[in-house]
Amino acid sequence: HAIKTEAKDVLSKIAAFLVKNTQYVVEIQGHTDSTGTASFNDPLSQRRADSVVEFLVAEGVSADRLTAKGYGSSDPIASNDTADGRAKNRRVDFHPSGR
Repeated sequence: HAIKTEAKDVLSKIAAFLVKNTQYVVEIQGHTDSTGTASFNDPLSQRRADSVVEFLVAEGVSADRLTAKGYGSSDPIASNDTADGRAKNRRVDFHPSGR
């Protein structure tokens, strides 16, 4: 899954923070909108999360501090009835915790 250019700057800043703050472990959560079936969206959301983990590892974050989990369309943050809402639901969330 390709990471958008505009997201790479944000991810690089997150990576730099995580490299300096090794006390954090992070679950990277991939999400989709409700377009498509669960059998399509679930693997898509996992690939989305996996891509972010791969990017962060390439930026120097230790892989043992990162986990990737796809949630498909099960946790929307906006209505899937509009294009704008669907765009907001196609996302990756970060859930850090201390070690």
